[in-house]
Amino acid sequence: MGLRAADDRLVVISTEGCDAHDVPNRHPEAPGRLVSAAAGVRSSVPSERMRAISPPHASIDDLANAHDREYLERLLADAESGGSQLDADTYTARGSFETARRAAGAMLAAVDEVDSGRAQRAFALVRPPGHHALADRAMGFCLVNNVAVAAARLRNKGERVVIIDWDVHHGNGTQDIFYNDPQVLYISTHQAPHYPGTGAVNEVGAGDARGTNLNIPLRAGSAGDMMRAAFDEVVLPAVTEFAPTRVLLSAGFDAHRDDPLADLQLTSSDYVDLTHRVLSVCPNGELVAVLEGGYDFQALARSAGAVAAVLADVEPTIDEGEETTTGEVDEALLALINEERR
Repeated sequence: MGLRAADDRLVVISTEGCDAHDVPNRHPEAPGRLVSAAAGVRSSVPSERMRAISPPHASIDDLANAHDREYLERLLADAESGGSQLDADTYTARGSFETARRAAGAMLAAVDEVDSGRAQRAFALVRPPGHHALADRAMGFCLVNNVAVAAARLRNKGERVVIIDWDVHHGNGTQDIFYNDPQVLYISTHQAPHYPGTGAVNEVGAGDARGTNLNIPLRAGSAGDMMRAAFDEVVLPAVTEFAPTRVLLSAGFDAHRDDPLADLQLTSSDYVDLTHRVLSVCPNGELVAVLEGGYDFQALARSAGAVAAVLADVEPTIDEGEETTTGEVDEALLALINEERR
């Protein structure tokens, strides 16, 4: 779809002003994450290159495209009762379900902005993250799977959807929701072995969807060179072969070398390189991204800002110490992944 000249800009939908998802003190998935990411984006993209809109609530019907209604009812009842601890590291509070509905709504609004031609690219800055949330269960800080809700809506409209997930943790929820769906290609780069323990090379999809799930498990210490090779040799060819009509990006930034929850070695410059690669396979250059993880506030701000600059066609400002990283490339792993898909 062609863009009107006045609308050729990045749209940002942030839930920062309506975040009522409270978590215990010292919890890594804290409100400051969203404040930092939004500040990084605002400082990196001139206002004339970016338009901000408010996030709507996703309807229960929207959420039910990716989640069981019984689960959504339990989540609502849990919030109405004041919240609880759902698993070892996932909590809810009274405002958590409404915040999760806003997060999914922000992603749906981002897709609508691009679908309508009002924007070429959109970035949903939200919390809690979503890619661990299963159809029937919260997990790993995640309550509602934001990217899956958007992908399911697009799939239901007949679109062929690619989800690229570069969060340092495997998006087990997203994989599970679409594991049998030939209309959705899910691609994950992640540290392994690491939480949640899924994301092996041989998890490739089932039945008619075989080959539409692609995992790239990376050793601790992997740096930008390995990620660039993974994209060039595995990710981009797989996307091209799938021939999507829409590309969605689960943009977690916990693979940054400063992140406290993992051991990959990326910098904001590496994320710039990866964003350019993703854009190279997006139909009409259209991309919708959603914030997933990232738990060092400063690294998150720098990385989200750098990615937003690329999405807005602005030259990113790279801080000292954030240059691209180099290291070993595991060509045997990449060859194995390509072989496993066939």
